[in-house]
Amino acid sequence: MAAMVVGALRRGTGCGGGGGFRCGSRYFAQSLRRFASTLVVAEHEGGLVKPSSLSALAAAEAIGKYNKVSVLLGGSGPALHKAADHAASSHPLVSEVLVADSEALAHPLAEPWAELLRSVQLKGGYSHVITSSTSFGKNLLPRAAALLDVSPVTDVTAITEPRVFVRPIYAGNALCTVKYTGEDPCMMSIRSTSFSPTTDAMSESKVAPITQVDLSFLSEGTIGKSTWVNLTSQDTERPDLANARVVVTGGRGLKSAENFKLLEQLAEKLGAAVGATRAAVDAGYVPNDLQVGQTGKIVAPELYMAFGVSGAIQHLAGMRDSKVIVAVNKDADAPIFQVADYGLVADLFEVLDELLKKIPEKK
Repeated sequence: MAAMVVGALRRGTGCGGGGGFRCGSRYFAQSLRRFASTLVVAEHEGGLVKPSSLSALAAAEAIGKYNKVSVLLGGSGPALHKAADHAASSHPLVSEVLVADSEALAHPLAEPWAELLRSVQLKGGYSHVITSSTSFGKNLLPRAAALLDVSPVTDVTAITEPRVFVRPIYAGNALCTVKYTGEDPCMMSIRSTSFSPTTDAMSESKVAPITQVDLSFLSEGTIGKSTWVNLTSQDTERPDLANARVVVTGGRGLKSAENFKLLEQLAEKLGAAVGATRAAVDAGYVPNDLQVGQTGKIVAPELYMAFGVSGAIQHLAGMRDSKVIVAVNKDADAPIFQVADYGLVADLFEVLDELLKKIPEKK
């Protein structure tokens, strides 16, 4: 492929005058799209590929319509194989689903997963590797990139060319366009809120084949460096914070963990997820898995309601892409009002009380 691309650059792809270099560069980008092959490291739960990983498939499509996409799934048990069936029919560009069935990969530990990714990449020779900017992706990507001796590009929000990306800097206050010039693979994490999963119906004839990954490289030295202890999570029927259509968030203005229950009641009526600022998490009002912001979850719901949230720059970085932002704060100068579509300067407890009285119970 390299010889073909270089030859095209020398010929200038038929452009005369001073346009040869520009046309050659354009042809180079088109060639990268045509010959791109992408490995998507996917997460799954309950026998289904997670929405954040479906967004990673959408990002792979943005690299090029001729892109050959392989999906890598790991874990063990029936849920893994159900997720593999789901992945095989999840996107028209998926050409293969790679399944790594091992108890060592049943939990999101970076050490065995990084070795798995390294082994799969050395065998497959992919031009791109994509993960979502989830806790798992942020843990895995830098370690795997170090093993492959490449530099990852993180928090990608747009793909303009196969190796040209847009990502936020300065806590989301500016967007930076970066070009990857290193060796293959080009490894990146994407913000799932920036890439919408495909809604096209898949025909049965387009279901991708499923292949088992050779795991003979796994050894005690690889998997023994860290140990999975347990997972502590809230037992709730509310939607996942990162993918919820409506998010109700509280800040330090709620003053106590007891008052956060008012937000939970409102969330139950709206069918919403509950979020929190770092100040509320640090104060012990709620667990840190509810934190929204630069060092927490990145969300972009249809409706984001902020109660007692001042609008620190780190928090805004995690929710500024929400479609509609509603803010309630008694401080008229709070920065949150600068990004809010609707703002109400009022006592949040009075507002919550009125909302709870007037919004009917969710059926």
